[in-house]
Amino acid sequence: MDGIVHFVAVPFDLTDKGLIAAEPFKCVSPNAAIERAKGYWKTFGHAGAVAFVRSGYPVTRTTILRTFGNVPEKLSLD
Repeated sequence: MDGIVHFVAVPFDLTDKGLIAAEPFKCVSPNAAIERAKGYWKTFGHAGAVAFVRSGYPVTRTTILRTFGNVPEKLSLD
C-alpha cells in the first residue's frame, strides 16, 4: 500500500505558549495544499502555514511543499 498520498495544509497561530498548529486540512493536490496554506496565512490572518505531502501506509515519508509566514523552526509533522 505504498500508493497512499495525502496533501495537507496546516495553519499556525501565535499564542502565549508560542506557535501552535491548528486543525490540518486535507487537499486534493499539491497545488491545492499550497494555495490553502497561503490562504490561511494571507487571508485568514494566521501567523503562518505549511503545505506538505505524506505518502505510504503507514506514513513513510513527509515532504514539506511550502511554508508561509511564521512556522516553528523544527516542524513535527508526525
